[in-house]
Amino acid sequence: MKTVRIIGVPEHFNYPWQLTINEGLFHNAGIDLQWTDIPQGTGKMCEMLRNKETDLAVILTEGILKDIANGNPSVILQTYVKSPLQWGIHVNAQSNFNTVADLHNKKVAISRYGSGSELMAYVNAANQNWDANSIKFEVAHTLDGAVEALSNNTADYFMWDRFMTQPIVDKGIFRRIDVCPTPWPCFMVVARTAFYEENKALVKHLLKIINQTTVEFKLIPSIDKTLASTFDQKLEDIQQWLQITKWSQKQVTEVEFNQINTDLIKYNIISEPLSFHQVIAQ
Repeated sequence: MKTVRIIGVPEHFNYPWQLTINEGLFHNAGIDLQWTDIPQGTGKMCEMLRNKETDLAVILTEGILKDIANGNPSVILQTYVKSPLQWGIHVNAQSNFNTVADLHNKKVAISRYGSGSELMAYVNAANQNWDANSIKFEVAHTLDGAVEALSNNTADYFMWDRFMTQPIVDKGIFRRIDVCPTPWPCFMVVARTAFYEENKALVKHLLKIINQTTVEFKLIPSIDKTLASTFDQKLEDIQQWLQITKWSQKQVTEVEFNQINTDLIKYNIISEPLSFHQVIAQ
């Protein structure tokens, strides 16, 4: 039995992993897959990969590629979710902010530097023709921390998956004023390069198992009800999320990678193009 450590955010995107673990499919294949939820998000996961605290991660595309550009010794195994992430732009429900334009030069709450909540603030700024250097940040660490920051007015807005924040909107704590989708596939499965080089056959087997689950995931009877209950969501919101979310079972192609490179440079997330053959597991 080979122990493999994997991390990801505690969100509905990663429910297929939990399902597959619970059904013993990895165990039956001789893999003791140990999943750890990381509510702090991508920045924390990049740190854990660097520190060898995990072997694999399910992680935001923009966050891991920026960190690889900055020296993180990891490789992309495949695309996990190929559809864009719908980043809601949220404000305190009691605030006077009504449009994205109202947030110019305002402070954005982020989970930590290097996380998607920081990087997507740059994407939003570019979409609004704002100077990226004018963005001010308040590190909130978690979604709960962001709720506190907006409630205490130590930050003015917060960007996070619009479905995971829906219960907070429904409670009248956040108000969503817009949505900013990622220009790229949202989640990748990555590995520490050293771990991958030493365990290529095992990793390929592991991916084959999770990919079988994601192919069939939407066909599971009452999966919408299960997700709604598990993540405290309204059934109609989960049904909408399932409709727009598309899992992938494939490695990133060179054409796709070059487009992601181009977009990451356009949005000032990386400054130089990354090498396909160095970043994508061969």
